[in-house]
Amino acid sequence: MIEIEFRNVGKSFVDRQTSELRTAVSNLDISIRSGEVVSIIGPSGCGKSTLLNMGAGLYLPTIGEVFVSGERVTKPVKKVAFMLQKDLLMPWRNIRANVELGLEIDGMAPEKRRVIAEELLARCHLKGFEDHYPYQLSGGMRQRAALARTLAVDPQVLLLDEPFSALDAQTKMVLQQDLAKMLYEKKKTALFITHDLIEAIALSDRLLVMSERPGTIIEEITINLPHRDNPLERRKLPEIGPLQGRLMELLKVGKEEAELH
Repeated sequence: MIEIEFRNVGKSFVDRQTSELRTAVSNLDISIRSGEVVSIIGPSGCGKSTLLNMGAGLYLPTIGEVFVSGERVTKPVKKVAFMLQKDLLMPWRNIRANVELGLEIDGMAPEKRRVIAEELLARCHLKGFEDHYPYQLSGGMRQRAALARTLAVDPQVLLLDEPFSALDAQTKMVLQQDLAKMLYEKKKTALFITHDLIEAIALSDRLLVMSERPGTIIEEITINLPHRDNPLERRKLPEIGPLQGRLMELLKVGKEEAELH
């Protein structure tokens, strides 16, 4: 089953300084199957985040259509959850209350949402920190709480926009492990943006490489490797190096100064 689909999608914006129309992405045809994890990589400013915003219904395409579970996206979709680089936890709510937020908005009974929040916090290694406030937690712990909050509403599709890019290498790998296991066990569909090539390979079933702006897909790479649920083990495989090299070649095509993010 196709869970999220972009059909000949393009998005343009009006430049506020020049009033000219600028095309961010064009001719995007992407289909992501249920339970699949797909990472998008490309040069800085190629429209990766624009793509995710259209998937969430926060932006509407200028041309083309976006579908989630077969339904055309015309507004924010409850089946889709977003996780960003910033945790965006509410400082006046404790960690449990932050995780419960989406469930509270949906009108779920307090007892039921508390059970869900505490189960997810335990899975995210935050048992015992339920009553702490965001300022009392490290950056990695805050991102774990943000992950728990994202999963609490039981979305069909997760859109992940560089969620671990601000973390140190060790914390990042721990969170990658947590995310991979939960996506695999819960059979969630995910579209992931990262500038970390090894991270993309370690977490994904497929990679989509975008061109410079206006961004379009220039290459699709299927990751036929084991351990998608265990990125620490996948990182050890000998195939990782050649895949990383191929991605670096694609991202540098025609421009030596192309950024790898």
